[in-house]
Amino acid sequence: MRLQGLAIQSIARRLFITAAALSLVVLLIASVALTQYFRRSAEEVFENRLQGYFETLTQVAYPAVEEGRKDSIRLNESRFDKLYSGWYWQLTRLDDEEHEIWASLSLYASQLPKLSDSRVMVGPDGVRRGVARGPDGRDLRIFEREVVIPERGVFLLQVAGSTEETEREIANFRFALLIAFALLALALALATAIQVRIGLGPLRGLERELGEVRRGARERIGGVYPTEVTPLVDELNLLIAANRDIVERARTQVGNLAHALKTPLSVLINEADAAPSPLAEKVGEQARIMRDQIGFYLDRARAAARAGAIGATTEVEPVIAALLRTFSKIYAERGVSFAGEAPQNLRFLGERQDLEEMIGNLLDNAGKWASERVAIEVAVDEEAGPAGRKTLLFRIDDDGPGLPPQLRSEATQRGRRLDETKPGSGLGLSIVTDLAAAHGGSLQLEASQNGGLRALLRLPGV
Repeated sequence: MRLQGLAIQSIARRLFITAAALSLVVLLIASVALTQYFRRSAEEVFENRLQGYFETLTQVAYPAVEEGRKDSIRLNESRFDKLYSGWYWQLTRLDDEEHEIWASLSLYASQLPKLSDSRVMVGPDGVRRGVARGPDGRDLRIFEREVVIPERGVFLLQVAGSTEETEREIANFRFALLIAFALLALALALATAIQVRIGLGPLRGLERELGEVRRGARERIGGVYPTEVTPLVDELNLLIAANRDIVERARTQVGNLAHALKTPLSVLINEADAAPSPLAEKVGEQARIMRDQIGFYLDRARAAARAGAIGATTEVEPVIAALLRTFSKIYAERGVSFAGEAPQNLRFLGERQDLEEMIGNLLDNAGKWASERVAIEVAVDEEAGPAGRKTLLFRIDDDGPGLPPQLRSEATQRGRRLDETKPGSGLGLSIVTDLAAAHGGSLQLEASQNGGLRALLRLPGV
């Protein structure tokens, strides 16, 4: 498997598969090498044993043939006495027409094939060595040599042994080696998994600390890391510090721009109001529109800068409690009550000012239209948000006239006022929509169970 194909997988899986593949290759090569080595050793032992029997036969054959005592030829090995045991010896007289044969009891009435008939070459020591099919149908390794026994004639001495036993030993060794290497492979896989887990431990620690920085639990990455990871930690800390510096400079520049533009516009509006005329009225009208537009886009710029800040979090409950107290006082003359609460320990992934602006605009809009009551409820949305990150759901309900479905999308458009009799610039819901989007959230309007309008605001939490 090519490493490029593993790029989409985790580092741990990539390291494990690579180590396992290399270990498997090494084990396969080792198993083949060991099997071949054992085969050569087993065959060498077999050859030496057969050679020993052949030399013994040569030694005992001379006096036995000279004395004519067939029964005296013994190789001190019981397998030569068992019928078709696979081990045989045979003496064949070559210089007479009858071809008298002396053989081991294991041959019974059968005969060994002659290697000379198969044109096997004679070795330097005068011995032919080869493989031929035996009387029992098995392949036999045969040693044979022609010898001249004085006063008795020319004889062909043969010793044969079956390779079955050697092949069986090799097969047993191969099976035992397979079991041993399989267990070794499992042990290596387990050791590799443990090694990868321990080796990648610092990266998991770095992930936890980065999450804490993102949630605002710490300002920078601390702790002690291996030398290979330390440069990455240093660069991340520099990046976090640079991000904070950029956000702070953006806030300062946006504030300076706001003051620089709003002051001349206020002067124009005041001058237009001081000298009423059609031209002054038109100038004042356009100056107010410009001021609202500047305020809107400056708020968006501030929100975008704050949303990009790392580590900014806000506790939700104190913000909700403070806003409910404020709007209860603002709308007290109309008899509109504001009620609700937020669970403890819920935190918004962003700055307090943004949360206050979004919730404040929604409560203000609900208060303008409510008849008697505005309620807010805060919960964790279990069905939204990426894995491992909370999504906060804010429900703001009023008991006002509500809003038809076809007009709900228009209500969140910039500067869109559906009722000119109500105070405001028409930017409140639009600002909430843009701020929520800047933080990765959303705003949705639907019918309330209280008969009015329900605003569903989803924001990232920690």
